[in-house]
Amino acid sequence: MTYTIYGGLGSPYSMKMRAVLRYRRLPHVWRQMQAGDDRVFQHVKAPVIPVIQYPDGSWHNDSTPMIFDLERRHGERSIVPPNETDAFLAFLLEDFADEWGTKAMFHYRWYRERDQKQMSQWLAFDRLRGSGRETVLKAAHVFRERQVGRMALVGCTPQNAPVIEESTRQILSVFETLVTERSYLFGGRPSLADFGWFGQLSQLAIDPTPQDMMRAEFPFTFRWIANLDDASGVEGEWSPAGDAVKTLVRLAGKIYFPFLLANAAAVARGAPTFTVDLLGRPYSQGAFKYQAKCLAELRAAHAGLKDKTAVDPLLADAGCLEALRGT
Repeated sequence: MTYTIYGGLGSPYSMKMRAVLRYRRLPHVWRQMQAGDDRVFQHVKAPVIPVIQYPDGSWHNDSTPMIFDLERRHGERSIVPPNETDAFLAFLLEDFADEWGTKAMFHYRWYRERDQKQMSQWLAFDRLRGSGRETVLKAAHVFRERQVGRMALVGCTPQNAPVIEESTRQILSVFETLVTERSYLFGGRPSLADFGWFGQLSQLAIDPTPQDMMRAEFPFTFRWIANLDDASGVEGEWSPAGDAVKTLVRLAGKIYFPFLLANAAAVARGAPTFTVDLLGRPYSQGAFKYQAKCLAELRAAHAGLKDKTAVDPLLADAGCLEALRGT
């Protein structure tokens, strides 16, 4: 019974899923994507990594559905808290990481010359090892141009940079306090929320500019990331959501839900772009159907809770409840 992960060191979702399989002690093989491995995309709907081949021969490549699928298949070392309220909050925070946290990764990687140069070369090297220096450098140039050209579409513009960087610092500040006081967001063992943020932060920990920032200002979070990369030896117990979870949920209420609502409204009216006020500044980007789907899934998960008495006051205080109710 062996899973095969086709992924990349520069992919937050690849690093997330590798860390999940490591923690859960599920036998797996890591395959760093090479140029000839693009054939795996014929087995999945979207050509994005990671692509994971299951032991039964099936292929999958959306990280959150894979996490829940693995939960159904394997009972040991679950990453979903057993408490219904905490399980929902973990799902919300993982979604926050996947859909907003990834903007920090994309922004820092492609906004400044220093990061563009190093990371385009490293990512090209990962796919073309042994192909010759000139081949790697030419591929890096093409990839760099493509990624920089996509920045406006995903909201990583000079105008949006202050919002993205301020939100990143606020999130890192939460983790810097958390990791010196308790091991993970929900106690002594990592949840899907921890792995979601690990995936995104793992990229900030290797790109030049954010790595410098983390080493100088958030050194314990920087080291926490290195530890969570392989938590196969961690044995811990769940604890109720603490201050870090509540603070991150409040940040989701200030940043993520206004973003989701504005995006969903734009998708509904067929608008190609939208603008929303975040952290006191205008934020603009292209509208995406996938993020509208994310909002719908969060609403469905909230609606499906058997008992909302514990979670709704927190969500209301954080400014999330109305968005989740669709009111």
